[in-house]
Amino acid sequence: MPITIYGIKNCDTMKKARAWLDSHGVAYEFHDYKTAGIGKDKLKRWSDQLGWETLLNRAGTTFRKLPDSDKEGLNERKALALMLAQPSMIKRPVLDLGGKLLVGFKPETYAGEVKRTPARKAQSSSIR
Repeated sequence: MPITIYGIKNCDTMKKARAWLDSHGVAYEFHDYKTAGIGKDKLKRWSDQLGWETLLNRAGTTFRKLPDSDKEGLNERKALALMLAQPSMIKRPVLDLGGKLLVGFKPETYAGEVKRTPARKAQSSSIR
């Protein structure tokens, strides 16, 4: 199963994580949930596996700008609804190793958990 990294293209932490993967020869697919969104079922599975508290980026600007009424009384249902409506509230990156999820980027964690994968061969055609 391929490794997929979920996040937002212009996020500095995402850039660091992707640079780490690239420099360690790890093949991966990138899913930008700012442009492609995130499925409700997938987000719920992540929440079941990790806990919604782990997924919700409370330190980000998007969350901090919310009205207090949206921040109060947070529970899983409310947090998931917020993250679905504004995916930038999901902590970044979420790295799906095909059964195991890592949230955030720490080089030492990646070094222990991420295995080098062969790069996919790009299909090319040449006209002779």
